[in-house]
Amino acid sequence: MRSSILLGFLFLQFFCACGNSSDQAGDLPENDVDAGRMFIQDALKGDYSRARLLMIQDSLNNQYLDAAERNYQSRMSREDKRGYRESSINVHDVRQEGDSVSIISYSNSFKKQNDSLKVVRVNGRWLVDLKYSFPKSGNLQK
Repeated sequence: MRSSILLGFLFLQFFCACGNSSDQAGDLPENDVDAGRMFIQDALKGDYSRARLLMIQDSLNNQYLDAAERNYQSRMSREDKRGYRESSINVHDVRQEGDSVSIISYSNSFKKQNDSLKVVRVNGRWLVDLKYSFPKSGNLQK
């Protein structure tokens, strides 16, 4: 179940697959929403190496992203991958919590499930913190 929650989170709601977002190497997010959108787009496309660059690097975040990548690679159907890749991201709300934390509520046009993503400014750079989106207990499925 944890794997499906993680997959749902990462794939069903990743920002507007329009514009030139993170299509060019070296693009850096300009703000909190841009960082969230770029992370979600990369994950929807299955480009986890690029998504990882937009994430806070700690063991739990890496475990969550590793589990999503494994699920994408080995369990997701070709049709679902295409659906996620072609989906657009719908941002419903951006809630700022101070000047260095934002919670972005969103869904994607493929699964249409509402979810949220925490983006934190660390050393002047906006990065995703996946720990916000998952329950605190339980083991990650490997």
